[in-house]
Amino acid sequence: MIYDHRTYVCRPGTIKKHMKLYADHGWEAQRRHLGQPVVYGAVETGNVNSYVHIWVFEDAADRAQKRAKMQADPEWQAYLAKSAEAGYLVSQTNTILTPAPFFDS
Repeated sequence: MIYDHRTYVCRPGTIKKHMKLYADHGWEAQRRHLGQPVVYGAVETGNVNSYVHIWVFEDAADRAQKRAKMQADPEWQAYLAKSAEAGYLVSQTNTILTPAPFFDS
């Protein structure tokens, strides 16, 4: 099992606009392909212009297959175009995590 930890940073003052854009145009398409995230939330302390989501996959091949199907989805592509046009996002960081041996995932 692996976890895909993704952090996105928005331009100051735009995170609520970006989250609405995602809720209206990206959420359903992404969940359709990736399933329910473990976490999807805005940062409360630290960089408050950022948000985090964590997705769980069986392994790297499962992640690659699901993400490829999502990238081929016209609804997801339409969301990406709207997001790029809006210009709210500044940066993205992805980290793949594996559970510690003692963690019952």
